[in-house]
Amino acid sequence: MAEVPKDLKYSKEHEWVRVAGDAVVIGITDHAQEQLGDVVYVDLPSVGSEISQFESFGTVESVKAASDLYAPVSGKVVEVNDALKEHPELVNESPYDKAWMIKVKLKDKKELDVLLSPADYDELVASIS
Repeated sequence: MAEVPKDLKYSKEHEWVRVAGDAVVIGITDHAQEQLGDVVYVDLPSVGSEISQFESFGTVESVKAASDLYAPVSGKVVEVNDALKEHPELVNESPYDKAWMIKVKLKDKKELDVLLSPADYDELVASIS
């Protein structure tokens, strides 16, 4: 069973959000990385880019397929995890810690309200497994 930390919010597209003040940290879930298989490349936006809720903001490529990353919230990218350029395998090894993808200054905190709770995300994963 995929790990689902209880302190995060989740999107139906399998991204997670950790709130950190007026910013959020975004990555992909354990379930998503399991489905992808060995990640070989991560394409992320540059610092200063604007992302919009539920719109694509990057790509993760694995030995199996390429998948778009969808923004769980809107805002301005304030930091990018550059370690993923050299070490995309971190997505498989540590999806919730070392493989965070971007930090975003939130445009509207209300967008967090439409994301899934850990229990709701568990149900979603169970329904598609």
